[in-house]
Amino acid sequence: MAEPIAALNGAVVAWPGSGASARPPLGPIDLTVQPGEILALVGASGAGKSTTLRLLAGLQAPTSGAVVRAADVGRTGVVFQNPTLMPWADALTNAALPLELAGVSRQAARDRAAAALTAVGLGGRLDARPSQLSGGMAMRAALARALVTAPDLLLLDEPFAALDSVTRRRLIEDLHALWAAARPRPAIVFVTHDVEEAVYLAQRVVVLGAADGRPIADLATPGIPPRPEGWRAAPLYRQAVEAVAAALDASMGAGGKAA
Repeated sequence: MAEPIAALNGAVVAWPGSGASARPPLGPIDLTVQPGEILALVGASGAGKSTTLRLLAGLQAPTSGAVVRAADVGRTGVVFQNPTLMPWADALTNAALPLELAGVSRQAARDRAAAALTAVGLGGRLDARPSQLSGGMAMRAALARALVTAPDLLLLDEPFAALDSVTRRRLIEDLHALWAAARPRPAIVFVTHDVEEAVYLAQRVVVLGAADGRPIADLATPGIPPRPEGWRAAPLYRQAVEAVAAALDASMGAGGKAA
């Protein structure tokens, strides 16, 4: 097996506070992300899914343990639950921002941003400001901003949670197409509450325990994305959904938390 592109080795996050009401620490978490794979994290609310993502992104340091990244890992893209676009800037300026911050010339950055926006279906809305975009379009712009640097690792924190089911499905199909076309393919870690979304999107689903966020199940999904037409009705898909749902139910029973 290839060297992981990123890993958490015994990572623990301790929260402020003391006494009986103090929140118990998260972890220790052992998790590996392989190059080019799509991994979904599921778990109860408060199980530490977003914190795990922040650890992988380097946005938060563990209290103990280690976050390890491959020696040749390049850029990391992050998409949050909200698009977090600059409201005063158009889609092109928003998407070009990471490149300009990295020192790429303005024209080159805008050319690459235009290509990224076109790839996510916003080629005709380059001059639109966030207030002029629908929720799905705004999330597409955020995805283009994350992809514009051609990241080796793409981290997505429930980016489709606020969207309607039809838009969510379209964005997942688009994400699969972008991933499949990329050379090399980025590793993707996707946080979601939705078991069916996790199984459809990912090649591997990790279930985090409600009590401490430690992985309690690591389940492979059948096939390789993009998914064929009608795959949601396929018996193998339904069986995988039930397996993940059972593991998630067990995680919440053990932790005493509700989703």
